[in-house]
Amino acid sequence: MIRLLLVDDHPVVRKGLRAVFDQADDMAVTGEESVRLAPGADVVLMDLRLGAGMSGAESTRLIGGLPRPPRVLVLTTYDTDGDIFAAIEAGAAGYLLKDAPTGDLLDAIRAVARGETILAPPVAARLVTRMRSPRASLSPREVEIVLLVADGLSNRQIARELFVSEATVKSHLVHIYAKLEVDNRTGAVKVARRRGLLRR
Repeated sequence: MIRLLLVDDHPVVRKGLRAVFDQADDMAVTGEESVRLAPGADVVLMDLRLGAGMSGAESTRLIGGLPRPPRVLVLTTYDTDGDIFAAIEAGAAGYLLKDAPTGDLLDAIRAVARGETILAPPVAARLVTRMRSPRASLSPREVEIVLLVADGLSNRQIARELFVSEATVKSHLVHIYAKLEVDNRTGAVKVARRRGLLRR
């Protein structure tokens, strides 16, 4: 029996997933929402946007630090480069989109539980494209800063939002400009969007 933990901040989504897994003879949902229940699971289904607090990527990294960590399968609607690479770097064993057919989801859970790595076709295609045309990628923190820049926040506001100094924000922006080959905030946002680094 594969023990599942559902980490998603939408009750309707959790209810729908639980209904699917209740029909599977080899799966049982042992908990919902809280990553603190991870030690009792074999596979954690992780959304990337969890509302206030820790992100799905951060939660995945936290779970990976447990003595006997369960495998994490990301199940989300987000498929940008920034989301994908943050999740993979955090240790996710798989990445599926929420529009995946039920059969594919169940097969992916079984494969991840066996120790395999599973990627949705669009996600795999992005990874292959990135490997064939390597570019300097933004770190999760740098992506976060570009997102805030895109929202119109000043360096001071970004520093307050992230609980860091303005000097740290400026340092990150210097690295971001270099990686994206731009010299200003507007250019950084434009290139980041074009490369699929920012959420739609």
